[in-house]
Amino acid sequence: MATTHGYDVHTGPVTGAVPAQVVPAPVVEPSAVERRAARRPVDYAWAVARIGLGWVFLWAFVDKVFGWGFATPAERAWINGASPTTGFLKGTGENALGGVFSALAGQGWVDWLFMLGLLGVGTALLLGAGLRVAAVAGGLMMVLMWAAALPLETNPFIDDHLIYAIVLTGLALTGAGTTWGIGTWWATTPLVRRHPILR
Repeated sequence: MATTHGYDVHTGPVTGAVPAQVVPAPVVEPSAVERRAARRPVDYAWAVARIGLGWVFLWAFVDKVFGWGFATPAERAWINGASPTTGFLKGTGENALGGVFSALAGQGWVDWLFMLGLLGVGTALLLGAGLRVAAVAGGLMMVLMWAAALPLETNPFIDDHLIYAIVLTGLALTGAGTTWGIGTWWATTPLVRRHPILR
């Protein structure tokens, strides 16, 4: 009786035969040279967008902490006891949702959440690690700031806050941290392997 992997070529399956074992192919990580060769021009464009947007967030944090005179004068610096959220939130009083947002102005927990958000999102974008969390946190911040400004003065419904939120989403979805960032290494760490949301 001629059999092939538990199957008789004349009569069909052979009862009691041991099925052939399927051995998965080993996972081979591409080398750094192979990864660089596989990159496309769009990968570099996303990397530039990531680094640029990261600097926007991180600079906002630094300027609000120290009041270096670009957007925040020294007397309104966080380090000098001023609230980093008061100026923006108090200015929303006449807007559609102004009552909600102006009531939050100057509260300690709001200041800390806002500043930690700026620092965390900016650092994640510059390093190219944790882009999924950065996209959620940064996107939420941007949508809230957009809502606080309603109705918009220069456009019916789109402003730079929503554009930033869209770009943050694109950065996370395209894995932009692997080009000019530590995203590839970050994804191989035990912590991120256990919790892929941290990529």
